[in-house]
Amino acid sequence: MSNKHAVIVYLLIPHWIFATNYYVTTTGNNSDNGLSIATAFATIQYPIDQLILGAGDTLFVADGNYVGFDNRDISGTALQPLVFKAISSNVVITGPGGPRQDGINIEDVDYNVIDGFISNNMTGSGNGIRLVNASFCIVRNCTTLYNAERGIFTGFTNDIIIEHNTCAGSLDEHGIYVSNSSDRAIIRYNECYNNNRSGIQINADANIPGGDGISDNCQIYGNKIYENELGAGINLDGVRNCLIYNNLIYDNHFSQGIAFHQTDGAIPSIGGKVYNNTIIIPADGRWGILFANGAYLNATLFNNIIITKHPTRGCISTTDSKTMTSDYNIFTDRLNNEDDDPFNNLSLAQWQTVTSLDQHSFVAASFNQIFADEAVKDFHLIVNSQALDIGTNLVALGITEDYEGNLRPSGSQFDIGAFEKTDADCMHSLLTVSDPITQGTYGSALLIESNATVNQNVLFKASQSVELKPSFTVPTTFTFNVDILPCSQH
Repeated sequence: MSNKHAVIVYLLIPHWIFATNYYVTTTGNNSDNGLSIATAFATIQYPIDQLILGAGDTLFVADGNYVGFDNRDISGTALQPLVFKAISSNVVITGPGGPRQDGINIEDVDYNVIDGFISNNMTGSGNGIRLVNASFCIVRNCTTLYNAERGIFTGFTNDIIIEHNTCAGSLDEHGIYVSNSSDRAIIRYNECYNNNRSGIQINADANIPGGDGISDNCQIYGNKIYENELGAGINLDGVRNCLIYNNLIYDNHFSQGIAFHQTDGAIPSIGGKVYNNTIIIPADGRWGILFANGAYLNATLFNNIIITKHPTRGCISTTDSKTMTSDYNIFTDRLNNEDDDPFNNLSLAQWQTVTSLDQHSFVAASFNQIFADEAVKDFHLIVNSQALDIGTNLVALGITEDYEGNLRPSGSQFDIGAFEKTDADCMHSLLTVSDPITQGTYGSALLIESNATVNQNVLFKASQSVELKPSFTVPTTFTFNVDILPCSQH
């Protein structure tokens, strides 16, 4: 009996106990065992080719320049992923490490994690990072700049997570591109800018054998997407039931903010759920949100700010509004429920009458009545912003935080747009109180003497009734207390 118990205990020991950390440095040697910095490997590819790595292992890479790597042999598992991790912030991939032209290539293996690499300037048909037929993988904390094709590219990659990456300057296509019937992708907290096409694209692509041409149940949230060209900030083809929220999308040129359509996918991009995004369309942009080829089907829009600087194109373009749900948004006063002809726009009031949608939505006020400073792309909400406390509560739909991770709602109702106004924002927005007698500036309770100046926007209470102007003086020595209150932004 005791021997039987001993065997049972042995079998219950988790395999991750035996996981191994390996190391690579620019001064390493592939003849060493790689088990420490002192005995590190010289290349990332060597322990892959020699099948030294296994599920649960982590390959730590020290700062420096390296040839890239190509893993087609070693998978992890759900509890024991294989991890490739930069030790610090300057691990630079200088060229491809395998037969392809990609800086990093993960193919025909699952449960791999790519963490913290810089993979820039790949040439030919190279992507910064490529994953194909690789499910349950994670790409995080990476930088991919000025690559020939795309920053991060995936194909047939179910359940992939792409997070906290910077993907910019792709010469041919997109910052992040998830393709080929990939389901349940999570794309979050990335910064995508200056790409030749879309910031983020998902294309199910029914023309490629091996999938159904539909990408189901993606989530795209907390991303900053700007100054991209020709595609859309977020471009979706053959995508079904995608949740898109808390994204900051602005100044994408010759393109939409978000596009739902069908080109290569097996179906239009239907069932889109679009919540609490801030979308600013430049004068050379197109529509705020485009629903083409029947993509309006079962679409839902709540709590979005969509403002366009384009002279004729408006905030929404759809060929129909049947089965759409849209409300509690802030729009420029131009919407279209027939086509993408800017001369068929409706005012918000007309849109409300014709479609019965957006009965609680508002025409956008000026930028300075909503945002901290649109000119410098600060889209935090100001005190008394038009967007405060006029949204709908989406907690039941899973939206509990804003773009910066602040809890929603912080007031009585959701704020509209990517940012929820918080007490911290409010205190930051207070201009200082200055006391020329002591040469001090203050942001809390203080004693101010004669000839002090107080900005008129500061919320305060005084021990005596005093009418404050943009600046003021009192003729004789006079003392009063001013308390800078935590301002009520709601």
